[in-house]
Amino acid sequence: MSVSLLLACLWAVTATVIAMFPSRDKHWRVAYGLIAVGIPILGFVTYQNGPWLGLIVLAAGASILRWPLIYLWRWARRKAAR
Repeated sequence: MSVSLLLACLWAVTATVIAMFPSRDKHWRVAYGLIAVGIPILGFVTYQNGPWLGLIVLAAGASILRWPLIYLWRWARRKAAR
């Protein structure tokens, strides 16, 4: 297993463990941190293993961080409707 895939798996396990604990802000601060760390890891996975594995890791990350993506989609639709 390449270093980039190991980092992606570690990121996913860390996100899952963090989600198990209660949070007052519904994990939004942690989500921002996971996004900031996950984007370079995604680029590293794509660089080392190709675009298909990069897309798989992107889909896995999107399934973990689905609420920030849903809110981003809603925001973009509101901006486009103006």
